Amino acid sequence: MDYTGAIKHILTRLEKELPSHLHYHGHHHTIDVLEAAERIGRAEQVTDNELNLLLVAAAYHDCGFLYGHENHEEAGCKVALESLPNFGFSAEAVSQIEVMIMATKVPQQPKDQLSYILCDADLDYLGRDDFEPVATSLFEELNQLKIVTKIEDWNRIQLKFLTQHFYHTNYGKTYRQPVKKSHLDQIRIIVEGYDS
Repeated sequence: MDYTGAIKHILTRLEKELPSHLHYHGHHHTIDVLEAAERIGRAEQVTDNELNLLLVAAAYHDCGFLYGHENHEEAGCKVALESLPNFGFSAEAVSQIEVMIMATKVPQQPKDQLSYILCDADLDYLGRDDFEPVATSLFEELNQLKIVTKIEDWNRIQLKFLTQHFYHTNYGKTYRQPVKKSHLDQIRIIVEGYDS
């Protein structure tokens, strides 16, 4: 299986073809998730073969945005199914990648270790110091799509999302959860200010 070729192929497509209004779900987000998936995968001590499959899934996890915002996970699975056999991927490997991609659908419902890692990589920013600018880019994207247009509504959505979210891996629980909690506490104060 040509893991490197498969990843390079989809990254090139994302860089060239993704719409410019995707302030959050752009090429840069996929690179971020790829880096986080490798970091977490190594920390969780997956095998080399598992890490390679994980990285391909990370590269393809949001490629459905090439075809629109709705049901992008399903669209991404379709792209993987059409593309990956050209790089020597077996039906079993493609199926594993599809499982990981679908696990990232919110609310996340991963059922195996590689899916746990990809889900934590996808939302790694929630527990990082760059949370605020990344979250702002997501608000800008949703605002352009007319999904969320008021900052007050956005902060309420963030409060609910951060409250319900949890990390699945030991890495996420150790290195991201404490920082995420501080972001949650700050947003809770902001939202409580709206109602006082």
